[in-house]
Formats: sequence, structure tokens, C-alpha cells
Amino acid sequence: MPHNFCELIKGSIDVLNGKNPKLLPDFASGGMGDFTQYNKGQKGGKVRLRAEIEVVDKSTLSIKSVPYNTTTGSLIDTILKANDSGKIKIKRVEDNTARKVEIIVHLKQGVSPDVAIDALYAFTNCEVSISPNCCVIIDKIPMFLSVDELLKMSTNNTVELLQKELEIQQKVLEEKWHFSSLERIFIENRIYRDIEACETWEAVLTTIDKGLDPFKSQLKREVVEDDLVRLTEIKIKRISKFDSLKADELIAKIEGDLDEVKNNLSHLTEYAIRYFEQILKNHGEGRERRTVISQFDTIKARRV
Repeated sequence: MPHNFCELIKGSIDVLNGKNPKLLPDFASGGMGDFTQYNKGQKGGKVRLRAEIEVVDKSTLSIKSVPYNTTTGSLIDTILKANDSGKIKIKRVEDNTARKVEIIVHLKQGVSPDVAIDALYAFTNCEVSISPNCCVIIDKIPMFLSVDELLKMSTNNTVELLQKELEIQQKVLEEKWHFSSLERIFIENRIYRDIEACETWEAVLTTIDKGLDPFKSQLKREVVEDDLVRLTEIKIKRISKFDSLKADELIAKIEGDLDEVKNNLSHLTEYAIRYFEQILKNHGEGRERRTVISQFDTIKARRV
């Protein structure tokens, strides 16, 4: 069954805070829902859904929404069928639905609007019951879970993905820091001049490697052949316009970004909570709950 976007995000935050989420379905069609027997979406549960019906006057009702999986056309058909069978007494039905649902029900003279509403819920699709059955495939095996369990699994999966994303960012930043440091050493110490006399490619790489030897202790990993090759690809224009101050600022910024990523990895749960909070802030507006949570009285079916 569909659930509310904002409530799912808040539920994930609850999971990360060690709380048990409390999820109830929410339907785009709106209406009212009695979820007392929902059973967390597991097999055997039941949800009762009702259309919103307003009393316009003593002889007119206005249906403002339709239950989930019900159309205005099919709802009107059940009203007409109930009328034909004598279960309700109406003059006519008007479908004024445009952007919003509006079905006008004109009652026969002497029919109480409140009694007519009860009859509409009892004998038409103004009230429907849906049986949830939350089933997902895990490792190629169908599993019957509660929606709370499913949300916990989804939240934990998101945390794992966030961790992998941060680890990738860390590697990218470490490589960026490594080569930026190599480039600065290579240019500031004019190691590029040492390769002018080299006659072979192997000699070029060996000369650069030896030129870097006094500075390798400043680096965070070993210098490999790919590093040496990248240094040979630095254009003369970049060397001539090299600014040590800007290079230091760049490296400092990379170090700051790297510290932030490492801190996020060390506090992964808090990072994930901020991630969900940002999603809620950026995308939650206009996604408020549409189905009103209610408890329905049992209607004793009787003809109007």
C-alpha cells in the first residue's frame, strides 16, 4: 500500500535514533482511513477506507473524495445500483468532478442526510475494505514482512550506500591530495629540468623518481609509475604560471574536505540522519498526509 513520503522519511530518522517507526498508509485520493486492524501491513490485516461526504443541505450530499482503487465512475455505479435495489433513495447523481472530486447526490424528499450517509457507507463503494499483504523478494526468496521491518531494511541499506559513497569520496580526495602534493614538489623543486638530458622514456621516469626521493616522506602513499607518467604530462604553460600560494590553498582545502569526510564516516548514523533531514527539507513541502486517520463506528446496515 502507498505511504506518505514525509512519514517514511521521518520513520527512517526514527529507526536511526533507535525508535520504532509507526507507519500507516496514505492514499493520494485522500478520504478517511480506519487503520485499527492494519497489523503493520502484514497478512491478515485490514484497512477500511471511506469517501468524505458533506451535507450541503437537507436534501443534498457532496462526495469530496473516493476511496483508494475506486474511480468516480465506479462509485456512482454502486450508488445507482443501491438505489435500484431500494437500499437508498435518491433523485439523481451529478458528477461535477474536475480537478477535485465532487459528486452531488440529491436525496428524495423525507430522507435524512445522516441516515443517507450511513447507507452510502453500508451499501456502496463509499466505504471499501483492503487487505494488506507486504511481501518482498530477498535473496530470491519471497518474505512476508511488516512495513516497519521493511523500512528498517531500507534505512539500513541507505546507510550502507552512504558509507560506500563517503569511502569513494575519501579515495578521490586522497588521490587529489597526493597528486597536488606531487605536482607542487615537482614544479617548486624544478625536477622537470632534470629530465631534459634523458634520452629514453625509462630514464625520464627514473630521473623523476630519484628527484622525488627527498620528499616522499611528506606523502601519504608510495609513488607509483602512473604518478610519474602524470607528472610528465604537465604542460609547460601550467609550470610557468604555477602559483605556490594557490597550490597550498588548494591542498589545504582538500585536507579540510578530507577531514569532513572522515568525520562523517566516524559518525555515520548522525550523517545519515542529516541526509534524511535534508531530503525532508528539500522535498517534503506539498507532500503532507492526505488520508485522514480515523476510527469508524460500525454501521448497522439498513435500507433508507
